[in-house]
Amino acid sequence: MTRKQPKKIGLAIVGAGRVGLIRGELATRHPEVGWIGLAEKNPERGEIVREKCSAEFVTTDFRELLSRPEVNAVMVSTDEHLHVDPVVFAAERKLPMLIEKPLATDLAESAATLAAIQKSGVDAVVGYTQRFRRRWLVAKEKVRAGALGEVTMVTSRAFMNRLVAIDNYQRSDNPAEISPMVISGTHALDVVMWLMEGKTPVEVYARSVNKALGPAWKGIDGTGYTITFDDGAIYHGVINWGLPEIWPGAVYSLEIGAVGTEGVLTIDDTHRDIVLATNLIQAEGYAPDKRRHVDFLTSYPVGDMALGELRGPMREETNSWLNRISLGVPTQHATAAEGHNRLMLTKAIDLSARLKRPVKLPISPEDEKQTA
Repeated sequence: MTRKQPKKIGLAIVGAGRVGLIRGELATRHPEVGWIGLAEKNPERGEIVREKCSAEFVTTDFRELLSRPEVNAVMVSTDEHLHVDPVVFAAERKLPMLIEKPLATDLAESAATLAAIQKSGVDAVVGYTQRFRRRWLVAKEKVRAGALGEVTMVTSRAFMNRLVAIDNYQRSDNPAEISPMVISGTHALDVVMWLMEGKTPVEVYARSVNKALGPAWKGIDGTGYTITFDDGAIYHGVINWGLPEIWPGAVYSLEIGAVGTEGVLTIDDTHRDIVLATNLIQAEGYAPDKRRHVDFLTSYPVGDMALGELRGPMREETNSWLNRISLGVPTQHATAAEGHNRLMLTKAIDLSARLKRPVKLPISPEDEKQTA
């Protein structure tokens, strides 16, 4: 068999924030990345990341960047509510993309963005980073191989301190589109839907509470939901990102249980097996509140800095995508269609909680606007 010649990558990174910097630094080390350009609306931040990533080009205008002849692959890592324009522009140029989740924070915009991607035929994937952690890959393989028989019931519980919620409310120009389901619950949802691949959800019932974040941010503390599938399977989930700032999980503390006709699978991803307590302030994941002196280490989903390097799923995910572009190898990334599906489900969960009644699936952008 003839070995395939790898494709050289001219990489455009749109959005040079926390994730853009992480992925950019990883890209500088990939042997097939020969050129890097950045688009960042904050010029000072753009220059900082340009130096760290050894980028050849930096601009505040993503259109200028994506029009460069060197560019043949794109990472979109802007704030969540700013994904649509660069993704659609890149799709028109037929540039393969890695897009941070979600495609959009508005369901109609997400549907239009997916349509643009599908019309162009471009290879676009969505950054559900947890798919690149070994524990979820092992779980996926066991379910795929039939170790549980037919999966009949799955539960998930995600707890987060409110630092992520406050950060998202502060950055958003439309706080009404921010919810724990859309921004963070979608990670647990994607893992479960990945485990239940091939099943069709037909109805959701949900309720939310807003006692902690409601007064200051008009936000939602947490949501509990039950999704029913066409074959009678049930998924029950809970997400709460309103825990006190001193909750030790840097970001995500998750438990999942899956039951089938022939077996059961339980995954403890709460990170309580590595606990650090210190008199010094810790900076695990999001910048901590001044009272935080205890952390569940490894609970920052992108990975952890160790010996000067990021170790963990975002490193695996980024390198895997670069191999996908340069070598054409298959990967376990979420497709753009899966990304839109996850947003639709999170919006349906929020809709059901708001209406306090069951909602049939799937929902349309028009359905989402229901008030009664």
